[in-house]
Amino acid sequence: MKQLLRPALGGLLALAVFLSPERAEATDFRLTLGADYQINSGAFFHLTGSVDFIFVGPLSIGTRFGALLATQPNTFGVPLDLNIRFTPRRTPLYVEFLGGPWIFFQGDVFRAHAAFGFGYQGRSVSFGLEVGYLQPSPHIGLRLGWRF
Repeated sequence: MKQLLRPALGGLLALAVFLSPERAEATDFRLTLGADYQINSGAFFHLTGSVDFIFVGPLSIGTRFGALLATQPNTFGVPLDLNIRFTPRRTPLYVEFLGGPWIFFQGDVFRAHAAFGFGYQGRSVSFGLEVGYLQPSPHIGLRLGWRF
């Protein structure tokens, strides 16, 4: 799996550099609580922070980082993701794509993560659904976030 993780991360980094503008300003900071269920691995809960930068109109790119608690086995971890988010003007909806390495303190230390999320984005509160893959199996989860 490490052979697949390295090119994928390299591709995401290259995409981020290619899409990055000469000047970008931080648009917002989001603090998010998440609860997910992973097939064959149980539940995990996380608290993450996201910093987004506007690129073109409703398109932004940013990072997501934080802390997580997995239940099977009981262990802590650090989720790290690149986040590409599309929030159409005049609608309270968002769609996002995430990917990156997640670091666990037990078992497989580095695990690949890729996901698709969508939901409602109000002025300061958001909630949504995320469907993705966290090595070694798929996951589905709920998100509740606050924008600052």
